[in-house]
Amino acid sequence: MIRRINDSLRRLPVWSVWLLGLIPLALLIFDTLTGRVGVDPVASIEHRLGRTALYFLIGGLAATPLLRLTGISLMRFRRAIGLLCFTYAGVHVLAWISIDMGFWWRQMGSDILKRPYLIFGMLAFVPLILLAVTSNNLSIRRMGAVAWRRLHRLVYIAAPLVALHWIWALKTFPLEPGLWLLAILVLLGLRVLIKRPVRWTAARPSRINQLKSDS
Repeated sequence: MIRRINDSLRRLPVWSVWLLGLIPLALLIFDTLTGRVGVDPVASIEHRLGRTALYFLIGGLAATPLLRLTGISLMRFRRAIGLLCFTYAGVHVLAWISIDMGFWWRQMGSDILKRPYLIFGMLAFVPLILLAVTSNNLSIRRMGAVAWRRLHRLVYIAAPLVALHWIWALKTFPLEPGLWLLAILVLLGLRVLIKRPVRWTAARPSRINQLKSDS
């Protein structure tokens, strides 16, 4: 059963993940152009972009526990999922800089210092930049396995900060972002506690994919 699932996944092209992953952005653009983003369009645009980035971040975190627990491998798609997360996070930050702050740099600096949720957001975004820039085989070869894995453990810092950024922005502790924070902590815990697949009936991965599954 696991082998059949993995065989089917291997036949799925990586570009299809990008195609599906960009649908929320296309819908947001359509809603913006047709005036369907609510009474506070700036906040709606920023929130939708931020939530989508969080969803892809959680999807990327889930790939390794899924492999180690079940043997089902999504490792071919994890890079695309991670880069989609960074894409939405980057557009989220760009939307805040441009349509919210109007490129008023002094006001941006003042707001970041005054609002803790912006500090959490920026502290999360910097590691995401580093992870995105090094999410390629060339970086793995140049940095070496140990250094690359160490760098990509920054996700253990970035992921909780993203959830805290959302929670703090709402100035309460609502159920939905709280549950996503719990999901992030559970996935990070599984990545630490479960070192090897319980069962893995598919063919062994390449060395580079193995490095990524260990990170």
